Amino acid sequence: MLVDIEGHGREEITDGVDLSRTVGWFTTMYPVRFDLGLPDLADARAGGPTVGAALRQVKETLRAIPDHGIGYGLLRHGNSRTGPGLAALGIPEIGFNYLGRFPMGDTADWAAAPGHDFALDDADEGLPMAHAVEVNAAAHEGPDGLTLSATWTWAGNAYPADRVRALADEWFAMLRALARHTALPGAAGLTPSDVSLTGLSQADLDAFESQLGDLL
Repeated sequence: MLVDIEGHGREEITDGVDLSRTVGWFTTMYPVRFDLGLPDLADARAGGPTVGAALRQVKETLRAIPDHGIGYGLLRHGNSRTGPGLAALGIPEIGFNYLGRFPMGDTADWAAAPGHDFALDDADEGLPMAHAVEVNAAAHEGPDGLTLSATWTWAGNAYPADRVRALADEWFAMLRALARHTALPGAAGLTPSDVSLTGLSQADLDAFESQLGDLL
């Protein structure tokens, strides 16, 4: 699956640059291809090992992207030699933006916040969209704990509402499965990007952890 990932870009600016007198975002947008093969979806929905393996694959895919993707925007929009070739590849159908964590203030403020898992916004037909489906997610810290919300916006001439809702329902079902998976013994573990020794695969790390567990 090919997804455009959006970020605010401020963390990717070169070390030593003073951003204290700036406001807003230095928005980054870059495509990421996630290749999860053919996972056992029933096991994933149940919070089994499949969803944990998928999470590790996604984590490694994102960590392999240099500088959180800021280079793609420079090549796509700021380089006359590479720009046309990248533009010809087209735009992913899905755009995703995680906005971060936001405190909700006191109980009265929290009571006014959306109380649903997700919101579906049917875009105005006259408003151009960067993607056929766009997801903006944020975590809200309220008196009852941390709540994840997501707003799904889509082009009505590209997808019907019931198909977008089905995708949103499946997305949250997988998030709940991930939450259940973390409660299982041995769910946590290292991935190759967590260690300094290069050349190790996920299978190598899993084997090492299994051997150490047997010794202990």
